Amino acid sequence: MIAAHDHVVIGAGVIGAATARALAARGERVLLVEQFGRGHDRGSSHGASRIFRMGYADAEYVALCQQAFDAWRDLEAASGRTLLDLTGAVDHGRPEQIDAIAAALTAADIDHERLSTEQAAARWPGLAFEGSVLTHPSAGRIRSADTIEALLDLAATGGAELRFHTRVTGVEDHGDTVTLTLDGPDGSTSVTATSVVAAVGSWAPAVVGDLFAGRGSGLPALRVTQEQPAHFPSQLPDGAWPSFVHWQLDGPDVYGLLTPGEGVKVGFHGTGPVVDPDHRDLAPVPDQVRRLQEYVVRFVPGVDASAPDLISCLYDNSPTEDFVLDRRGPVTVATGSSGHGFKFAPLLGEMLADLATGGVPHPRFAIPV
Repeated sequence: MIAAHDHVVIGAGVIGAATARALAARGERVLLVEQFGRGHDRGSSHGASRIFRMGYADAEYVALCQQAFDAWRDLEAASGRTLLDLTGAVDHGRPEQIDAIAAALTAADIDHERLSTEQAAARWPGLAFEGSVLTHPSAGRIRSADTIEALLDLAATGGAELRFHTRVTGVEDHGDTVTLTLDGPDGSTSVTATSVVAAVGSWAPAVVGDLFAGRGSGLPALRVTQEQPAHFPSQLPDGAWPSFVHWQLDGPDVYGLLTPGEGVKVGFHGTGPVVDPDHRDLAPVPDQVRRLQEYVVRFVPGVDASAPDLISCLYDNSPTEDFVLDRRGPVTVATGSSGHGFKFAPLLGEMLADLATGGVPHPRFAIPV
């Protein structure tokens, strides 16, 4: 046991912040270290909005969404902030996918409605639809930047120490403990801990990949991509926009939602180039911009497709698009958010806190032995 801290959490994106908050709320002594600044834009958590939706075809994820919904409401109560706006969500496109989502929602007794494309267009004139259409009201928009601030504030209030601009440059596995070398504003220091939570997303292979491999169960192959959604201006009222997912009949899957004050965010799911998270130029890919604008002209007529405000973010994709949440010895890892993890953040923070304090991993998210 180290003198000052029971746990070191690496990474102050939404998952790391949620974990630090969950541990601090349990009375654990927590040090949270982040290589960049507070609320930085170098990873996967930045920006003002994310989708919350229960529209999965997988019953296990639907159940997790229901648990996450309760966790969001608990987080709002604890922080005194509104973080989840229920605008509703609409899925459309491939009939087999919409049928599977409808079946999963029905099995979970979640209210939803099937619509024709004409009915959907009349209800949401800013969108055009194809294939089958489904909507459910227990969905909407997460105030993502506010969420990270709320989690960090609660962690600090609970006694966690937060250090920004502090990079982990060395990890030494001693069996029951790990020594981290930290490079921060005041130089290099080391911390030895009996519990480290590496909530580092795209950086997981670099930070703890060797440690996990040395313990006989390396991390799943992670594919890190630079995604390029964009905000598009709209003259329609904010209430005209649900969150939406388009399972295209011919093309990549697409997601979108309104970010109040910034426009309607639209992006392709997981189509960006593979990158090294430490060596990104953040430069727009012209062909991707063109394809996104062509899509918006056809399927999002309620925005100005000629004026995209481009965004650059990272996806850390696991081979199955399931999360990776597991522990080996003193180290717990969180990676593989695969573009859909933010909606689960308060719940995942509790799950990681469970792991860090001796719990067992969720079978679906465990690393194969």
